[in-house]
Amino acid sequence: MANQLHLSIDRSSPVPLYHQVVQGIEAAIHTGLLEPGSRLENEIDLAAQLNLSRPTMRKAMDELVRSGLLVRKRGVGTQVVSSQVRRPLELSSLYDDLTNNGSKPTTEVLTFAHVEADAATREALHLAAGAKVYHFTRLRKVGGKPLALMENWVRDDITHIDEDLLKTQGLYSILRSGGVNFRLATQRIGAMVANDYQAPLLETEPGSALVTMERTAVDDTGRNVETGHHVYRGDSYSFEMTLVQR
Repeated sequence: MANQLHLSIDRSSPVPLYHQVVQGIEAAIHTGLLEPGSRLENEIDLAAQLNLSRPTMRKAMDELVRSGLLVRKRGVGTQVVSSQVRRPLELSSLYDDLTNNGSKPTTEVLTFAHVEADAATREALHLAAGAKVYHFTRLRKVGGKPLALMENWVRDDITHIDEDLLKTQGLYSILRSGGVNFRLATQRIGAMVANDYQAPLLETEPGSALVTMERTAVDDTGRNVETGHHVYRGDSYSFEMTLVQR
């Protein structure tokens, strides 16, 4: 297996040995050499093939498990998990991010309504009493696999929105076509477990881990344009961010 993955260890490198293993297996996963569901040899055999100690190999495998790339299953061994969508933490839409990465997302509109905004939506979008919004729920898939369940509320004084548009375009693309220039957003990322409604739509089990995201986007005129609550399969999705010291 180690030779098949083209893993090599440079003992003169300042990079720790275990991390060289991590980098090699990560590369094999990201290039498709190790496909989702692939089973790795046990740590003793891998360590012997690479002439490494067992603790060094275990440390590498532990890190890959913590990062969500591998999973240990009783009676099966260590396997590659489904590849994740890794999304940069910036003001962009999921549809745009997936398309820019070469994926071909599809969207199923589960609910759609043009209704009077409730109190919570009026507060989030700074709307007057009686104002109406578009309220819809979508299921986003990549390669036929469900990735995200998204519920959004959008003020209706920007542009026309209907179900056909939402099936073929990302929400931010529709709003940009309506003249919106996004400026900033407030966003909260969290976690929850899938309930009996979410689990079958996302093709996972009730109680499975989900990543949550709540966002309210603001345009360059200061309007709160849209607000949304999204959930993502925890085994297929992660956010990436760069932290700086101030």
